[in-house]
Amino acid sequence: QVQLVESGGGLVQPGGSLRLSCAASGIIFRFYVMGWYRQVPGKQRDLVATITSGGTTTYADSAKGRFTISRDNAKNMVYLQMNSLKPEDTAVYYCNAKTTVDERWGQGTQVTVSS
Repeated sequence: QVQLVESGGGLVQPGGSLRLSCAASGIIFRFYVMGWYRQVPGKQRDLVATITSGGTTTYADSAKGRFTISRDNAKNMVYLQMNSLKPEDTAVYYCNAKTTVDERWGQGTQVTVSS
């Protein structure tokens, strides 16, 4: 059974930091490009960052310089370190695992940036 389980969301003040984690099971982790996406109600789900098994990363413009994606292939984990958070970063954040023939999603974790 494939599972992507996110954790680490919550309420943080503007300028603060959060670290999201995603634990993957039921997949051959090293085969998958891992990513983080986010979605606010009424809008589409947007890419935040991705990372290949070899560590190549991509970031949305909104995340560059503030967010860092990383992965631990030995632990089947992917992380998103978010610094200098802004109210517009408020969203449900989803973990994603993707190959050319398969795509999986986690259930999401809420991040709220508010004073």
